[in-house]
Amino acid sequence: MTTSTVAAKDILGIYRPGSSHMVGDGFPVRNLFPSNELDESVDPFLLLDYAGPQYFEPTDHPRGVGEHPHRGFETVTIVYEGLVAHRDSAGHAGVIGSGDVQWMTAASGVVHEELHEKQWAKQGGTLQAIQLWVNLPRAQKMSVPRYQTILNADIPKVQLAGGAGCLRVIAGTFQGWRGPAHTVTPIELYDLEVMAGGRAELILPQGQNTSLFVVRGLVSVNGSSDAGEAELIVCKRAGLSVVVEAREDSRLLILSGQPIGEPIARYGPFVMNNKVELVQALEDYKAGKMGHLA
Repeated sequence: MTTSTVAAKDILGIYRPGSSHMVGDGFPVRNLFPSNELDESVDPFLLLDYAGPQYFEPTDHPRGVGEHPHRGFETVTIVYEGLVAHRDSAGHAGVIGSGDVQWMTAASGVVHEELHEKQWAKQGGTLQAIQLWVNLPRAQKMSVPRYQTILNADIPKVQLAGGAGCLRVIAGTFQGWRGPAHTVTPIELYDLEVMAGGRAELILPQGQNTSLFVVRGLVSVNGSSDAGEAELIVCKRAGLSVVVEAREDSRLLILSGQPIGEPIARYGPFVMNNKVELVQALEDYKAGKMGHLA
């Protein structure tokens, strides 16, 4: 086994879900942050909700989250199982399924809904997904909203050395492959699968905050204690190298990003820099300035 000469990122800690709750009537989530109070260590990421896996009985009335607003950040939804339909007040709509990603930049404000896709809901099935909230810097919080549907077929899949597994590049770059997601600030987002006994080394940009969420399996990262399903391994900012060693067949979401380092003010679906801006966001939503769904 070759030993890397690149400085490794030390491990800050391994965290279990800090809370669990139902979002709407269709997304049973376990939250890793902000419930674990990791703000500075995961900046620019604001939230990680792990939905499912849970089986839903067939229904003629799709479950999910009805009309609700967002301002000041981006939502990133990654689907492992199931079908999720999106519709927003900016005129965007799409359906994402296994391996697909939805990247919505709410920015100055949109109203949207996220529901189980209608035909999938009628058949019933297992839902498994992750939603991230990604902060926007002050200069971009009131920019024009945008929406990206990123299909599995458009995400580069890179085979790891020695048949250890594979890595899908959703955002950023890996071994010269660039992910299709357009990000406002520098972000690396990878879907990593490592076979039992396999090893994967990731070299990440200088100064980024890096975390690894275990979707399934059992892994050690840079010599850490083993982490299992629904646990989050948070690295310290210094260093570049992250080495994943799989005890079992494992799947992880790697999230790494350049910290924004600005004040954060939150109120429900709004994330701004101060309370005055939060009040304005609420007033704008009530006044219909973020639009409504037909």
